Amino acid sequence: MGKRLITQRRGRGFGRYRSPSHLRFTDAKHPKLKETVNGTITELKHEAGRIAPLAKVEYGGAEHWMLAPDGILVGQEVTFGRRGAITAGNTMPVGDMPEGTLLHNIELQPGDGGKLARTAGNAATIVSHGAKTVVLLPSGKFKDIDNKCIATVGLVSGGGHTEKPFAKAGKKFHAYGAKSKAYFSVKGVAKNPVDHPHGGGSHPHVGTQSSVGRNTPPGRKVGRLAPKKKVRKV
Repeated sequence: MGKRLITQRRGRGFGRYRSPSHLRFTDAKHPKLKETVNGTITELKHEAGRIAPLAKVEYGGAEHWMLAPDGILVGQEVTFGRRGAITAGNTMPVGDMPEGTLLHNIELQPGDGGKLARTAGNAATIVSHGAKTVVLLPSGKFKDIDNKCIATVGLVSGGGHTEKPFAKAGKKFHAYGAKSKAYFSVKGVAKNPVDHPHGGGSHPHVGTQSSVGRNTPPGRKVGRLAPKKKVRKV
């Protein structure tokens, strides 16, 4: 009868393929504060599955987690609000930041907590101001942001993580598992027919068309996706 392919098992999300969300303790969003407040960095901590370290900030007795900017220290004072200085760790509306400022954890809509430039070592740059603020994202794309959207000054720490070698395959295996990513696997044509649609045959070859439809079920959806339908321009 055969068995379920690994793509089918991963798609169902059970067992070892389930994302280890119980290891997360915060989403590191901007707090919803309506006034300018000063805070203090009380702790730096690593979260499983996240490369960038997190910083615990105490704002007047209330504790919040934020993405740790590069160069931040425990005991350092940071500001949340419009009247803060342009120093790493301070959070304020993008409309109040001068052109050329590096910033991260940028809101797409005022109050959503931050969506853009959140990965380790990345930062966006303010290009110009007007009815909206133009921001150059790490991808190279220019984005118009509402002037009321808040962001944190500086770049996200942890940017040198790519320079540290894994040293052995097991380290990378566990690193992928922390993010519930698929580890490197054997190509389909090298497998048996019971393990993959491309498996089997007297020599390594797909044996059928390698393109599959976009509505193909998990397990059969391997190879190349069918090309999009070409729209004739009138």
